[in-house]
Formats: sequence, C-alpha cells, structure tokens
Amino acid sequence: MELEILEGLRERTIKNFIDLLILAELNNGHTISGHDVINTIHNNFHIRISPGTVYSAIYFLERNGLIEGILKRRKRVYRLTDKGKETIQTTQKLYEKIQTLVAQLFGT
Repeated sequence: MELEILEGLRERTIKNFIDLLILAELNNGHTISGHDVINTIHNNFHIRISPGTVYSAIYFLERNGLIEGILKRRKRVYRLTDKGKETIQTTQKLYEKIQTLVAQLFGT
C-alpha cells in the first residue's frame, strides 16, 4: 500500500513540476527536444509521461518567454532564455521555503 501511494505521489509531483524539470534540464546550457524530455523523465524517474503533457508544458514555457524554440537539423529544440535562467535561479534560492511548504502540507 505504501509503495502504491509513494509511486502515485512521485508521478503527480513530476507532472506538476514538469516545467521546473524542463528548466533545470536546460540550465546546463544544452538544447533539448520534447522527445528528450520524455526520455529524461523516464530514465531518471522511471515514469512514462505522455507527449501531450510534455509539449503542453513546453508551449507554456515558450509563451511565457522562459525558453525559446529553434530549428536544429530539421528538429525543433529548446533553450533557456535569460528570463528562464532568472526563474531557475530564483527557484533554487527558494528551495528551503519550498521544503517548508511541503512539510506544512503534510503537517510535519
């Protein structure tokens, strides 16, 4: 029972924070495609995420100026913008506050 609950929480958390996962992956200076995001999530978290979920997050990030799409060898890939870099840096600074929020959520 615990394992099922934990797996469900992991999957929900990853889906809810997929935008931050994409930004963090782009923070290393590389470009990635939607397919790369799907593979990274599967390889790192052993969870299958639908392309619709991934591309919805990518389009949201792009519309908000956090990433930009470019064509590279007939393939659309994405890179972090300056605004995206600022967002990921701010999120990293808020790490302790995020931990506190999660602790409050579970009453610990």
